[in-house]
Amino acid sequence: MSGVKILVVDDDVSVRESLRLILERQYDVRVAEDAEEALKIIFSPLGEFFPGLVVLDLMMPGVDGLACLEKIRGKFPEMPVIMMTASSAVQSAVKAMKLGAVDYLSKPYDVDELLSLIEETLSSGSVGRVAPAEVRIKDISRSNLPPIEGDFGCLVGRSGPMQELYARIDQIARHNTTVLITGDSGTGKELVARELHNRSPRHGKPFVALNCAAIPESLIESELFGHEKGAFTHALERRIGHFEQADGGTLFLDEIGELSLPVQVKMLRFLQEQEFHRVGRSKTISVDVRVIAATNRNLEECIRRGTFREDLYYRINVIALEMPTLAERRDDVPLLVEKFMHRLSPVYGGRKVTVAPEVMVLLSKYQWPGNVRELENVTESLLALTSADEIAVSDLPMRLRQGEVAASSPTETILAGNMNFEEAEKAFETEIILGALEKAGYVQTKAADILGISRRILKYKMDKLGIVDRPADE
Repeated sequence: MSGVKILVVDDDVSVRESLRLILERQYDVRVAEDAEEALKIIFSPLGEFFPGLVVLDLMMPGVDGLACLEKIRGKFPEMPVIMMTASSAVQSAVKAMKLGAVDYLSKPYDVDELLSLIEETLSSGSVGRVAPAEVRIKDISRSNLPPIEGDFGCLVGRSGPMQELYARIDQIARHNTTVLITGDSGTGKELVARELHNRSPRHGKPFVALNCAAIPESLIESELFGHEKGAFTHALERRIGHFEQADGGTLFLDEIGELSLPVQVKMLRFLQEQEFHRVGRSKTISVDVRVIAATNRNLEECIRRGTFREDLYYRINVIALEMPTLAERRDDVPLLVEKFMHRLSPVYGGRKVTVAPEVMVLLSKYQWPGNVRELENVTESLLALTSADEIAVSDLPMRLRQGEVAASSPTETILAGNMNFEEAEKAFETEIILGALEKAGYVQTKAADILGISRRILKYKMDKLGIVDRPADE
């Protein structure tokens, strides 16, 4: 398989280059930064690089992954395409499968899982399923949509917890101090970091964001600090790291708790000295960068376990901001739904769709373990799958409708006539998966072992059923 050509398409240079470095060890790899470049490579009349497999990002500016996939399948229906997406909305992945993708992976990706899927696809000669002629999916890439105009920059909410958060941001923004943003996944930590930057004296300079969990451990140091040509195998050219890219501005490090201890040491030195070395270079580089970090982990517990340095914790935790969960700001749910529907409406034909009052009651009562991100995904799903002008209770996923059902179990609800067999089947499966996740401390690999399935299949089922991956209470 070493001669197989693989084309990697992703607008995120960090993901693109890390995939290139990983796959070059076994395959002939070429990368493209967007769909337009990818299609030029694939459709080149000279056939200079005709890929045997394409790894394609779903969410890209301009022509998104779905549109690119449709064009590829239209001309080369047997070319296998694996989709990658950071979105937890399963509808987009399902559409990709209908259009002919052989499979999809969620970011942050697992290197072994990716390599296994590629090897399995190539070995089996898998090809995507040809979509029916009537299936034509519109461009649903959120990156093409304008940012939400909220009550506080890009932040939406008028509840007490959000008003307190706005006041803290205003108070902190003008300072140059390092900030640690904590809170559950999906609460909007990056949006807060952007507001801190936009309201600071650095607002005219770069805001650079890096998800530490999305980059393989072997490449994270290069992503942060950069490297020189020849610094290591496959370092074919000099690379400017995120610290240099953010010079004069702000570097946002999401999921900082995922950094390895050796990288934590180098991070600490930078925060103390504002200096660092590129990998493969002895000369010191000085930059002026404000660091804002975020995590959904309990870093104090990580310190006790020996996985996070105490001195780094105190260095990044000069000022702490804790994000409220959506369950703590239920009054904001109707406003958020309105904002999301207004923003997404043009993507789904510009229809004016309203929400029935009883639906809004159920949405406001739901616990939202995935927080604002989960609410946005549900809103998009309702817009995509509802043909009526008003969203009714029957349009809601079963987990949201459970608030209206008096019976306490899937068996009781189906016998009471409140749930059909298909819904009951999904409810049973959800119950089993949630039980395994809880028993495994929300470690997916362990939960998959308990269920006797692969981690990739578990993740697919979780996305399909709308089960949010909640990490263990660290």
